[in-house]
Amino acid sequence: MNWLIGIIGVLFIATGLWDVFETIVLPRRVTRRVRLTRLFYRGDLEAMVDDRPHDRKKNKRREVFLSIYGPLSLLALLVVWAFTVVFGFAMVHWAIGSRIGAIGTRSGFFTDLYYSGTTFFTLGLGDIAPLSRMARGVTVLEASVGFGLLALVIGYLPVLYQAFSRREVNISMLDARAGTPPTASELLRRHQEAQSMASLDQWLRDWEMWAADLMESHLSYPVLCFFRSQHDNQSWLAALSTVLDVCSLVMVGVDGLSKWQAQLTFKMARHALVDIAQVFNTSPLQHDRERLTEVDLTNLRAYLSAQGVQLSSEAADAQTLQDFRALYEPYTQVLSRYLMMPLPGWMPKAKASDNWQTSAWEVSARTHDRAFQKCMLKERPVHKPAAVVTLRKDD
Repeated sequence: MNWLIGIIGVLFIATGLWDVFETIVLPRRVTRRVRLTRLFYRGDLEAMVDDRPHDRKKNKRREVFLSIYGPLSLLALLVVWAFTVVFGFAMVHWAIGSRIGAIGTRSGFFTDLYYSGTTFFTLGLGDIAPLSRMARGVTVLEASVGFGLLALVIGYLPVLYQAFSRREVNISMLDARAGTPPTASELLRRHQEAQSMASLDQWLRDWEMWAADLMESHLSYPVLCFFRSQHDNQSWLAALSTVLDVCSLVMVGVDGLSKWQAQLTFKMARHALVDIAQVFNTSPLQHDRERLTEVDLTNLRAYLSAQGVQLSSEAADAQTLQDFRALYEPYTQVLSRYLMMPLPGWMPKAKASDNWQTSAWEVSARTHDRAFQKCMLKERPVHKPAAVVTLRKDD
């Protein structure tokens, strides 16, 4: 019986350490379904948070919980790793006969568990000491494992938050370009209004790099997917969905824009989206086409045409756009449901204000916007040129 308990303890130790290696050290996506981390994150957020409409106070509490869920789950995962290894070493000590000396207490499994915990965290209290050579060897091994695991965690957190910061920079910049929440139509409208449609090629190139960095970092550290943006109406999933929407419109045809860079950005963004969905084993949903119906597409064309943006309107363009959407919308929708991150629409919301326009100290975002527009459109004073002094030849 003792040897069976010892084998189970070794399996506990190996499972915890291997999961730490795959999550922190291994720089690639792990396809194996049975993992400690995957079991930890198997619970759906919908089961933890009621997604039904509530009043403003309940919605605020829900958003607060969702905002802390990512960092809190990371700390909880570290506790799970530590407890798995500590429990495994306690079983090993018990299997070899609890060869430890306890001052004022009787030896038993709980004493072994306490001793394993103090050894793992290198406390060195001295109230319990190993008595046999085998117990001393297990103690040294556990102390080494605990020291190494803590060192890995200390190095893990800065890398994690650096990747999070890189992700959020472009999302924050998207606010002024595509509105809040971001939409493809608003992005095209604002660039057309500023007569800056030519810069969209560089913008798509920058987001191709962002999507590549997103895929690399979020496959290596999947917990980043749960980390939410600074504002409730922003998320990495909404930004990625908007980029794919813009690429789809450009690939169908927008006057004055090249399709080549849009194709490259679309491929990279979809690659990131599909691989991240596989990390959580979330199968794509059936494409219901409800995010952009035929009536919505007609309204989208009319809206952009009124702003001077001409979409291609050939007979097969609607079906082509539908085919492009079917490549990514089933994945964005399932991740939106799993992570509880709402997706933006194709058209901007009525009376929506950008995040830069809002503040706790300002009465109205519209008032701020009108003041900004008035300042930008105000005629600048015309400075008369200085008098020109001409010198005569005899001066």
